Amino acid sequence: MGQYLLIPIIFFGLIILISSFFTVKQQTAVIIERFGKFHSIRQSGLHLKIPLVDRIAGKLSLKIQQLDVIIETKTLDDVFVRLKVSVQYKVIKDKVYDAFYKLDYPHDQITSYVFDVVRAEVPKMKLDDVFVRKDDIAIAVKSELNDAMMTYGYDIIKTLVTDIDPDAQVKEAMNRINASEREKIAAQFEGDAARILIVEKAKAEAESKRLQGQGIADQRREIARGLEESVEVLNKVGINSQEASALIVVTQHYDTLQSIGQETNSNLILLPNSPQAGSQMLNDMVASFTASNQIGEAMKKAKPKKLE
Repeated sequence: MGQYLLIPIIFFGLIILISSFFTVKQQTAVIIERFGKFHSIRQSGLHLKIPLVDRIAGKLSLKIQQLDVIIETKTLDDVFVRLKVSVQYKVIKDKVYDAFYKLDYPHDQITSYVFDVVRAEVPKMKLDDVFVRKDDIAIAVKSELNDAMMTYGYDIIKTLVTDIDPDAQVKEAMNRINASEREKIAAQFEGDAARILIVEKAKAEAESKRLQGQGIADQRREIARGLEESVEVLNKVGINSQEASALIVVTQHYDTLQSIGQETNSNLILLPNSPQAGSQMLNDMVASFTASNQIGEAMKKAKPKKLE
């Protein structure tokens, strides 16, 4: 009968013995209490506790943790903006007792300090400054949190302002302003391009006119040389210069009329168009040249002599 009672006692004793051993993972701290009172802190490894006397009160991770806090506040230019602040923190290994017993809800405590600092700093800035000086906001949050949380056994590793989200209407207005600025710059570039095109076109036209004038001058020079040779040839066969000139004018007159007749779309009009008119035109030219020479000779004779 005693053997049957011994088996449950041995089994119960084995369970108690096995339950007295426990392991702690790496980067973890375990708080041991004895009869409800703090007894010790156990780090990673295999440990032994007294059954029914000691108990595991809690565990704290010693790894770096991150808490994301979203705050809505107003800027100096009365724009509501939502900021996302990421706080990276960890429990100090030597202050596990303070972290476990002095602070019940560390996330709520950190969130409260982040709200307090952000809502004190952002209203001093305009919206554009919030984007530019977000690192200053993060530094202010870290400094405030370090001073407050160090007492409770928490070390603030880094704080980051990871997102800045203004009101939807404000973002739309900012996008319109940006688009207007870009359209203004594009218009300036288009105007500069048009101005350059006009200048280059004017230069090209000027060069074309210059070359055209040079071509006309060369053409007239060659025509004059040809007329000179024609007059010399006619003089050799007994035709004087005046008759030769009349003959050449009449010949060119008819050549021009023939050329006009061959071109159906020609806009050239030759007036007058009779041989007598051509001869009269030549006579008028000769008379004009003769009168001009006579006036020049008269002016030379009319000049007073210099006093000796």
